[in-house]
Amino acid sequence: MTDPVTEQAFASMADSLLHYLEDTLGEVTDAELQGGVLNIQGEAGTVLVNKHAPTRQIWLSSPKVGARHYAFDPASGLWRDTRGAEDLLSTLSDELGVALEWRPA
Repeated sequence: MTDPVTEQAFASMADSLLHYLEDTLGEVTDAELQGGVLNIQGEAGTVLVNKHAPTRQIWLSSPKVGARHYAFDPASGLWRDTRGAEDLLSTLSDELGVALEWRPA
């Protein structure tokens, strides 16, 4: 997938997403954002979500789905798995049992 998102746009969207996730998930579980890494305590263990600026991706590490990388898809407004699986919010929603809906500003 070609990444038409600029570095500045990526940084802004990634920060917005991580803050949204911290605020939303923090209402139902322990979620803490530090240094661009969101640490979430799920039922199956720790889930990590972080921005990876060199590739302009959001990276997920999860006890259920393992390691996944997500690139922003401007057409859908979603962070899509680079290997074709679900988008990031669907994956997190399934794993954590929380409805998530984020859209870039």
